[in-house]
Amino acid sequence: MSLSVPAELNAENWRRADRELLAKTLAELSYELLLQPVEVDSGLYRLELPGQISYTFAARRGAFGHWTVNADSIARTEGGEQHPAHDTLQFLRDAHSTLGISGDTAGHLVRELTATLAADAKLLSSEAASAGDLADLSYVELEGHQAGHPWIVPNKGRMGFSASDVARYAPESRQSLRLPWIAVHQDLAQYRGVAALPNERLINHELDDETRAHFAQQLKERGLDPSDYVWMPVHPWQWDEVVLPMFTPDITNQRIVPLGDGPDSYRPQQSIRTFANLDDAKRHYVKLPLSILNTLVWRGLPTERTVAAPALTSWVLDLADNDSFLRDRARVVLLGEVASVTVKHPVLEEIDQVPYQYRELLGAIWREPISSKLDEDERARTLASLLHVDRAGRAFVSELVQRSGLDAETWLRNLFGALLPPLLHFLYQYGLVFSPHGENTIVVFDDTDIPTRLAVKDFVDDVNVASAPLPELEDLPHEVSDVLLREDPQFLCQFIQSGLFVGHFRYLSPLVEDHLSIPQERFWSMVRDEVVAYQTDNPDLEQRFKMFDLLTPEIDRLCLNRNRLLLDAYRDRPERPHAAVHGTIPNPLHRGD
Repeated sequence: MSLSVPAELNAENWRRADRELLAKTLAELSYELLLQPVEVDSGLYRLELPGQISYTFAARRGAFGHWTVNADSIARTEGGEQHPAHDTLQFLRDAHSTLGISGDTAGHLVRELTATLAADAKLLSSEAASAGDLADLSYVELEGHQAGHPWIVPNKGRMGFSASDVARYAPESRQSLRLPWIAVHQDLAQYRGVAALPNERLINHELDDETRAHFAQQLKERGLDPSDYVWMPVHPWQWDEVVLPMFTPDITNQRIVPLGDGPDSYRPQQSIRTFANLDDAKRHYVKLPLSILNTLVWRGLPTERTVAAPALTSWVLDLADNDSFLRDRARVVLLGEVASVTVKHPVLEEIDQVPYQYRELLGAIWREPISSKLDEDERARTLASLLHVDRAGRAFVSELVQRSGLDAETWLRNLFGALLPPLLHFLYQYGLVFSPHGENTIVVFDDTDIPTRLAVKDFVDDVNVASAPLPELEDLPHEVSDVLLREDPQFLCQFIQSGLFVGHFRYLSPLVEDHLSIPQERFWSMVRDEVVAYQTDNPDLEQRFKMFDLLTPEIDRLCLNRNRLLLDAYRDRPERPHAAVHGTIPNPLHRGD
């Protein structure tokens, strides 16, 4: 075996990625109050650490307690000597006791940070696309150029992946692959689909005649009846690392049978376990469990919610189809999870308090493709893409504004007008929220790159409803009601406040200030104006505006990194972790008058 190092893993790319990650580390850990730098001059901060070590850096503060740290300004002082700082791992060594991180957590964190840096270095390769190039890419292609979660520091840790796994399966590697298929006996597998999509119709849609005949022949040659089995794709990594070693009794007894590769090429999207079909845009996206630890959770598919995905899709789509505002005015796009297969592990899922990763090992979800929902002159991009700044320092959002022919403020008003009204309507009218962070929220643009409407994906993990007795929630189908998370009405607001405002607009606001010359105060005033405009137009929902109050003086400070560093860390647990709450932060949408 000959050893090689990818060309993008060079000293220049590493140092640049490391400097940016150190700035992000200082910013996000300060936001979560894990670090408390002191302002020593206007816009200049010092962080004192044990061993007479300190870090100084220039930063500006923003709404929701945000920090924007100038990566080029960071300096480390030790023993009276000051040097430019660009080493995130050295900072972790310097600060781990101040942060209160245990030794075992620090060890795993070093691995996650190093993997994240390697992925970031790849994105900085000499072939990195310009903002102009990115604006011409399709939705699927653009996904391979994104930097990942803006809030979580080790956002590409992917614990379980080797370097070669990253090269094959990570979105930034931009590699295509064919998905292997397996047949699972109906004693183990459970298929669910929306009314218009029984199992046979889904398979006929996803596989051509020749492939279906070949798969059926594979079973017949083993003396098996194809009608006794449910067919599904599986991630090749999951087959090798999880299914083959952990479902061995079922494989040896031919209750799970490998069939061969499907006919089409797919590409992983930012969520890494979701694949887009490159050969036939009419075929569904496929979401597959992947037992790697990435960001905060193991990336499997929860069995109960996967079973319920089509029923949940039918219910949400029915709401939208029968609501004139959502259907005709907002023209919101809901990418339904229209079919699913779940396969329970026969032993692990019967054991109380088993780690949740073992209840998410094998299954599949088919999601409607965005291309099937767009008009001929429309295109779609994830909201996350608007945070991208190319290697030359040009913001992607600047490119889109220039192409639109609008002034920056008008373009931004169009963005807020596309995103907020349908999200507000779901909240106020139905007591329902999605998790509208940058990856799940999709912006639909017209042919001049003006934002026009909203698309939303990922129902199965992220739809929640109010615990209050609302009439609109009385007739929930039991298969939906049993799995939906119900939250206190005010906490439900956090999905918009923390998912969209803190999780995305907190970063978009300073970027817009820097690249489009719109002050942050004006940015947040425009966001508030959109909320107030919806409320003014819908006076019949006044009681709901009080129940779901988005304009409170303060909101809870949700902390994603604090969860990883101090709370759940890398421990197994029976339930998926949730974001930590640590104090409150001022709400820029509040007005004292």
